[in-house]
Amino acid sequence: MAERWTPDGWRRKSIVQAPKYPDEAKLAEVEKQLTSFPPLVFAGEARDLKKALGRIAAGQAFLLQGGDCAESFAEHHPDNIRDFFRVFLQMAVVLTFAAALPVVKVGRIAGEFAKPRSSPTEKRGGEELPSYRGDIINDFEFTPAARTPDPRRQIEAYRQSAATLNLLRAFAHGGYANLASVHQWMLGFMQACGLDLERHPELKTTDFYTSHEALLLPYEQAMTRIDSTSGDWVCTSGHLLWIGDRTRQHDHAHVEFARGIMNPIGIKCGPSLGADDLLRLIDILNPENEPGRLTLICRFGTARVADLLPPLIRAVEREGKVVVWSCDPMHGNTVTTTNGYKTRRFDQIVQEVRNFFAVHAGEGTYAGITDADLDDRYHTFCDPRLNAEQSIELAFLLADLLKAERTAKAKPLSAAAGL
Repeated sequence: MAERWTPDGWRRKSIVQAPKYPDEAKLAEVEKQLTSFPPLVFAGEARDLKKALGRIAAGQAFLLQGGDCAESFAEHHPDNIRDFFRVFLQMAVVLTFAAALPVVKVGRIAGEFAKPRSSPTEKRGGEELPSYRGDIINDFEFTPAARTPDPRRQIEAYRQSAATLNLLRAFAHGGYANLASVHQWMLGFMQACGLDLERHPELKTTDFYTSHEALLLPYEQAMTRIDSTSGDWVCTSGHLLWIGDRTRQHDHAHVEFARGIMNPIGIKCGPSLGADDLLRLIDILNPENEPGRLTLICRFGTARVADLLPPLIRAVEREGKVVVWSCDPMHGNTVTTTNGYKTRRFDQIVQEVRNFFAVHAGEGTYAGITDADLDDRYHTFCDPRLNAEQSIELAFLLADLLKAERTAKAKPLSAAAGL
């Protein structure tokens, strides 16, 4: 029987990827202040997303997730939010009419301010300082003051997230998501589709959800509330929260926190995750096997996905677990150049997506989601994004793969014809 869950229970577990704050009293003061702030998202919205994810797990929808690898305080500007939303909608339109299925839209935005690091410190020349862990924790500037974790940054992250969500909700329901507007961005596309917007009023607005990695647990705990309609605990910092590849230890703090909130949960699945460990995580995080509760975000890299993904799929299918399978083609394909800059080859990103769909076709399962870093801008303090042109190109690739998947399902497989 599982131990009774409380929002602060994670504090009694081992934890990794946690910053060390020099002023614990100031941290406690900030946490107390955050608990008094209004929620950023609402339990009903999280439930709606969970239902939509359940439809994806059943092969009745497709989910597009994308956004910033790490949001920046300095880049918080309405034009940047608008440009991101525009690219996202363009991709979603392409996928909607390719898959002939609804596309559930989840942005990595309005909360993706914390980043795990491969090393707790960074060296430049002869100086060693704490690593940059995202704007919610410290600053990118390489000075002792900037790299010292500052709890007050959590307040700024909350305020920027609230402002971003306010603008996104206005865009999604205030006319910006009208496909007539999308038509202005994608010349000729709507006419080529033969769409009559007057006969499809549902195409004038859209539902849009947010997601981020639940890495900084003091912030996430402070944003956790009891849903007055159900009595469930919900983390109100975002609709979908995920556990990273570096923090998914089954007996550690991040899994402990995630198991008790009702939000949809993602698990990053990298090369080090075996089938037995994955099944243990699924049992902890979704003991009732609730559709839409878990999304498995696979990030193996182009060269390894064909070998590492099938054993996980077979284990999940054998045990009858209901999950959404996601492809993250970005983080497994990052390389560092000789001058120290991180980059990603677009052809490798495309190939991992192809391999991911091919594996699912071979296993008879449903590739329901793609997760990508995308923006009009390429540079970021952590990892490079796809630019707008690459994002749309990726959407058309996905469209081709979805059409092929739909065609294959419409016809009996030759190997099964004699059964």
